[in-house]
Amino acid sequence: MNGHLTIVGLGPGPENWVTPAATDAVGRADIILGYAPYVKRLTPRAGQVFEASDNREELVRAERALALAASGRRVAVVSGGDPGVFAMAAAVYEAVEKNPASANGVEIRVEPGVTAMLAAAARIGAPLGHDFCAISLSDNLKSWATIEKRLRLAAEADFVMALYNPASKARPQQIEQAFEILRTVLPSETIVVFARAVGRADEDVDVTTLIGAAEMACDMRTLVLVGSRATRSVQSGDGRAWVYTPRSERDR
Repeated sequence: MNGHLTIVGLGPGPENWVTPAATDAVGRADIILGYAPYVKRLTPRAGQVFEASDNREELVRAERALALAASGRRVAVVSGGDPGVFAMAAAVYEAVEKNPASANGVEIRVEPGVTAMLAAAARIGAPLGHDFCAISLSDNLKSWATIEKRLRLAAEADFVMALYNPASKARPQQIEQAFEILRTVLPSETIVVFARAVGRADEDVDVTTLIGAAEMACDMRTLVLVGSRATRSVQSGDGRAWVYTPRSERDR
């Protein structure tokens, strides 16, 4: 092998949610590439080079990483969360498909991380206790018509849904459009969780219903969990509350 390329998941934010394997891969890398906010989370060691780039430059970043690794360098590409969930691992393999020779002699490894839906679910209880799916509401790489279809079919199939990239400055209205679609299929009392910046100092987790979701604010740092018909809220005797989805269909 000429070089090494490791695609690393840094988790949702807290340092103690980064796996030891991910930390080791970052520490051993000669060059680290990534979206600027993720790169800023790291402290370079002596001689280590950081290359930060914009969020929409994933394929260019992947091609650059492969070229550096092919030259014999030890390279790490960092993503937030898990690199295989709406992140850089797919971009790297897309670059390989586009130019198979770019991976010649390069050892490619993906180090998993804690993705946002797992962090959000853990904070509120166990909403992913039964079948679930993840859908990105960003239409940068797919049409809004495709997103609408997937939302409707997931609701009809009664999946718990983790909605990534729910709103941005360029598309603030799409989360409300998503809720409009879901309200045509799901009961108005369906539980919805808004989990913003989970694990960080400004963390905020709110539980509402599908009918009340339109009043909630969210942004790109928010993960929205939409329950299935079976998802419910439970309380302890001292008033603490959690959200969970029963494991068995018999409990629905």
